[in-house]
Amino acid sequence: MVVSMTKSEKPGPLVLLLSGYDAASHRRWREHLEALLPEFHWHTLALPPRFFRWRIRGNPLSWLKEPLLQEPWDLIVATSMVDLATLRGLHPRLARTPCLLYMHENQFAFPISSGQNASADPQMVNLYSALCADCVVFNSGWNRDSFLAGARAFLQRLPDEVPEGLIETLRDRSRVIPVPIEDRLFFERQPLWGRACPHLLWNHRWEYDKGPDRLLNLLQVLEQRSVPFRLSVVGERFRSYPPAFDRIREQFSHRIEHWGFLDSRDDYDHLLRQADLVVSTALHDFQGLAMLEAMASGCVPLAPDRLAYQEYVPEQCRYDSHEQDARREAEAAADCLEALLKTDVPACPPEGWRASRRAGDYQALFDELIET
Repeated sequence: MVVSMTKSEKPGPLVLLLSGYDAASHRRWREHLEALLPEFHWHTLALPPRFFRWRIRGNPLSWLKEPLLQEPWDLIVATSMVDLATLRGLHPRLARTPCLLYMHENQFAFPISSGQNASADPQMVNLYSALCADCVVFNSGWNRDSFLAGARAFLQRLPDEVPEGLIETLRDRSRVIPVPIEDRLFFERQPLWGRACPHLLWNHRWEYDKGPDRLLNLLQVLEQRSVPFRLSVVGERFRSYPPAFDRIREQFSHRIEHWGFLDSRDDYDHLLRQADLVVSTALHDFQGLAMLEAMASGCVPLAPDRLAYQEYVPEQCRYDSHEQDARREAEAAADCLEALLKTDVPACPPEGWRASRRAGDYQALFDELIET
């Protein structure tokens, strides 16, 4: 368990940030938030990102004897994996403290892999946490909408004694403030400078919901059409990963520029500025931080016309979505890619996600919650 403290030089509000499953993107968000708002006194409790089912249900038990939960706070900020309802019940002092729940993802829209058993527990944790929070913040409109739709469908399946108006209550206390993109990542350059043999970047977690099999299909279609390309496949990799990655490496070794996780952030940032197109084949992406960072660095996006991509990827860069027909989707992605290579694509940096523009949204919300 990680316990950290960041204090400002001047007296300021005390904020306790709880990260129940401190994955890389969650960790970067909280560290960046602390840097954006240094006038607050930040204290963090974070649990390692492993044993998912235990983490999402067991974090109140893991923190049961944590001294920080007995201290007075001006604001609690909890991530979506935190069982906030149980925590506030076990620690009466927290029940009187304003609580913000930040939804990096929601369990109503998160896919179940073939190796998992379906369970309502994670969904109930999200639901109860959202109901007991004073404000629920989502990182994208799609995340919010899929949560509300999923929660509504879930409640309709319950047999009886379900209060009316729960979804309306949740909608009223919901806001959208994305994970901001660091200003330093924004880099002006000519888009598609390697048009003759474009450098494709796939920079997502090596998991099934990011669609590695769909990436394989796309690459096979490009090869069949004799479309030249170079390829870098990076991102967070785990001990067990989908077999599609090994097939990609074997079949397209002659096209690979870089393969595997980059330990150095500087090396990764350099790669973002060298690639021509950043590609997504994801079936689930609640915001798309990897896409946004690459777009800020000058990459042209190529993404399916679904999920949060509709909020920031230009229409001409979104290919038709065929979730039930991966081969048809690969053909659509290849069509879109070839069309982009034939046109002068304008730069499309996500200026609205820039950290310096979003800091005020977080500041205003924190002040509002603390003053109520």
